[in-house]
Amino acid sequence: QVQLVESGGGLVQPGGSLRLSCAASGTIFNISAMGWYRQAPGKKRELVATITRDGTTDYADSVKGRFTISRDNTQNIMYLRMNNLKPEDTAVYYCNAAVQLRWGRSPTDYWGQGTQVTVSS
Repeated sequence: QVQLVESGGGLVQPGGSLRLSCAASGTIFNISAMGWYRQAPGKKRELVATITRDGTTDYADSVKGRFTISRDNTQNIMYLRMNNLKPEDTAVYYCNAAVQLRWGRSPTDYWGQGTQVTVSS
């Protein structure tokens, strides 16, 4: 099947930066949309940013101008560069990918296991 593995989380001071990575592996014919979501304690999972295969991006208002999503289609890797981090960015960050397993099949949604980002002084 398909596995999504996130990395790059950690503890950072307010104003600092981190880069998250999400590597997809397995039986993959094509990956269309990919995205980053996050879930803070006691809150619902929320969308952070999305990117289509051709590079069209969209961001939550709370991260616009601070976060940048990108992807490498040849390696099936997605990134999230996070600058000027704030305490309210603290959450578990999850990657999501719409994966087409074979030609002619509809994409299936897959999720990573999550990586913790903590912004604190």
